[in-house]
Amino acid sequence: MPLALDKLRAVVALERQKLFQNTAVIGGLDKFLSNWAVEATAGITDKSRLAKFKKFTASFNYAAVPMAERTAALDRFVAAAEALEAPDVTSTPIVAEVSDPGYSVAASSPKRSTPKPKITAPLRPGSLELPVTAFKGINDTTAVKFKKLGIENVRDLLYHFPARHVDYSRTKRIADLSPGPEQTIVANIWEVRLTTPGGRRSTETVLGDETGNIRAVWFNNHFLARQLHTGDRLVISGKVTVFRNTLVFESPEWEKLEDKELVHTGRLAPVYPLTAGLYPRVVRKLMKEVVDGFAPSLPDYLPEEIRQRRGLIDLPQAVTQAHFPSDEASKDAARVRLAFDELFFLQLGVLARKRAWQSSQPGAAIPTDQALLDRFLRSLPFQLTKAQEKSLNEILSDLNRTEAMSRLLQGEVGSGKTVVATAAIIMSIAAGFQAAFMAPTEILAEQHFRSVTRMLELLATETQAGDKTVSHLGILPDRPLTVALLIGDAKESGKTVTRNRVKGGEIDLVIGTHALIQKAMKFKKLGLAVIDEQHRFGVEQRQNLRQKGTNPHILVMTATPIPRTLALTLYGDLDLSVINELPPGRQTIKTRWLKPEQRGSAYNFIRKQVELKQQAFIICPLVEESETVQARAAIAEYESLKLETFSQYRLGLLHGRMSAAEKDSVMGAFSAGTLDILVSTPVIEVGIDVPNATVMLIESADRFGLSQLHQFRGRVGRGKEQSYCMLLAENPSEVANARLSVIESTQDGFILAEEDLKLRGPGEFFGTRQSGLPDLKMAKLSDVPILEMAREEATRLFADDPKLKKPEHRALYEELIRVWPQTGEWS
Repeated sequence: MPLALDKLRAVVALERQKLFQNTAVIGGLDKFLSNWAVEATAGITDKSRLAKFKKFTASFNYAAVPMAERTAALDRFVAAAEALEAPDVTSTPIVAEVSDPGYSVAASSPKRSTPKPKITAPLRPGSLELPVTAFKGINDTTAVKFKKLGIENVRDLLYHFPARHVDYSRTKRIADLSPGPEQTIVANIWEVRLTTPGGRRSTETVLGDETGNIRAVWFNNHFLARQLHTGDRLVISGKVTVFRNTLVFESPEWEKLEDKELVHTGRLAPVYPLTAGLYPRVVRKLMKEVVDGFAPSLPDYLPEEIRQRRGLIDLPQAVTQAHFPSDEASKDAARVRLAFDELFFLQLGVLARKRAWQSSQPGAAIPTDQALLDRFLRSLPFQLTKAQEKSLNEILSDLNRTEAMSRLLQGEVGSGKTVVATAAIIMSIAAGFQAAFMAPTEILAEQHFRSVTRMLELLATETQAGDKTVSHLGILPDRPLTVALLIGDAKESGKTVTRNRVKGGEIDLVIGTHALIQKAMKFKKLGLAVIDEQHRFGVEQRQNLRQKGTNPHILVMTATPIPRTLALTLYGDLDLSVINELPPGRQTIKTRWLKPEQRGSAYNFIRKQVELKQQAFIICPLVEESETVQARAAIAEYESLKLETFSQYRLGLLHGRMSAAEKDSVMGAFSAGTLDILVSTPVIEVGIDVPNATVMLIESADRFGLSQLHQFRGRVGRGKEQSYCMLLAENPSEVANARLSVIESTQDGFILAEEDLKLRGPGEFFGTRQSGLPDLKMAKLSDVPILEMAREEATRLFADDPKLKKPEHRALYEELIRVWPQTGEWS
């Protein structure tokens, strides 16, 4: 019955919003109520009550009720329905919750208004799907605003956690107040008046307790004067300032002190993320109603054994305390439980994905042609490092198995991941398979095309270059090894030719961007797919590439250092190889953080390097998430530098709005040494290798994260000469100061990644917004202990009950289906 009542209340609330026009449901309300009554009375055993209800519904004809009486009629119907459940309500008029406060007529008497009760939570999870419009004050227009925050129902409200809490929990006497934020008093109103400071109509009160008096002013809010009255006793919380040598509360939070729990003041008060048209007090009041009404009946899906072993509080308590904590300790305990849940589900999801690809159709075993591999390694002008050798052996071992490889190759900028991937590609092609190499940007795809074909040239006896293709003779015994570049900006006719050649098996390796996973792209015999800069792609793209062949082996690479625990959590479906050493001879890049007044010194240093026949990068800041804005900023900086600062030198410009041909032309000129200075947006973060570039200047360095700054810095120091990186920051925040100090003193990308996690706090390091991964609302990716705990428990549960078939795991199974609806692996 509770679920049936939910449905009835929701429809009645909708009918009220539609001004009683009998349009809430198709076919009219009478048809709905008739069908609803059959459903609602199915389990009622009290014959007397059932007979009364049937008699009432038989005579109920909503369509015939005059418009002015429809609100009372609906109230009577809801009261009769509720009376079926509770014997003590038959004599008491009950009014369903409505969205518009204008309709508050009691069911029993139109002459006297009866207070409407709040919606209370039935003890069934179905109520979590109750729409937000079922609550007083939320009409269709307001619902649209909530939807912008991702909120459509009760569950969304419960999991719309505060961005922070303001501590109003400690009350003071007026005599003990001092200038500063977040102070609370309990006082009587002596006077309320309207004022107009600066022409703004405002409300001002004089408040007093036994120790003295103080003013409170709510600027630009004259409506408040109607709500506050002389003699009211208030709790006031907020900022105290000094005005004309007198202390004043400026626009504080307030509540009348009544026999109820405080919501806005005198406690740790939640501050919620909002959008235009939603106001803090209104949302906070709604959240209190929702949390009090629904959180206690939340079903706890986490097995009791795990909760006990890890000392986690139960879910109803965690959700309640996350919103309206009793104290700091309760708030922290709530966050730990909810963060554990998020990371636990994240890990279970990726483990399920790993099981899915392992149990799907087998991959093709790719044997190692040891003689060819030795020839390739001997042809290189350097020896592999121990870390490269170890990673290559792990990859080749995976390729030898019929179980398709899914491996993450992680290594610093310049650690030599591409040569390891190239060795694996050669083995795949030698065994009769095709290979694909996907990069996130056209610049990086072109860089890989150049570097891979350059390595193959060292192994080949002859090289034949075509339009975006290169054929190498002498590598394979019976035919040339052909490599093609396929990027989105190429002419459609050329792309069609390339795709047809890939489909026909004429091309052995295709290197490109997202073009490789488009529907038109088909392979004859794809055996290995390499994906660079894994965090730029979603798991969906990875899956799309896997579907291009008969379960090909997948190798994903990243130059972004990720702490091992984090890598195992975000990429738990991937085995992990790490290249944690740089090749011999790589330079330490001298890094300096400069103050704004040192800009002239930075420009002079660039001039000196250019005079020594070296080249320089100048990185323009990422102003906002828009390539158009980035391009404008870069163009403006480029024009200024070209005309004034470096007018005697050859400057180039690179930004994301340029065509591939334009970018290729600029990069070609810079690589060939016909440009001295390259002004660029962050597109150069990956994929540019110019050994003669020895100096980099990063403008507004405080706008970038540590890992991104480290990626930029890795573009220099690739030759024999000492290299330098200069960081300019106009007005860095405290966190940015810490970040710049760390990058100035540390070259180790893994240490930088750890520091980055610590400095960023809540939110996303990267990658959790990839398609297929749920968002983190309470977890911090710097929460290593919780992360490890979640991984251990997920692994243990998976080993014990991988398909969650045990009865004690039923609730967890249902929650996983909800969190990971797209996986399909749980069925």
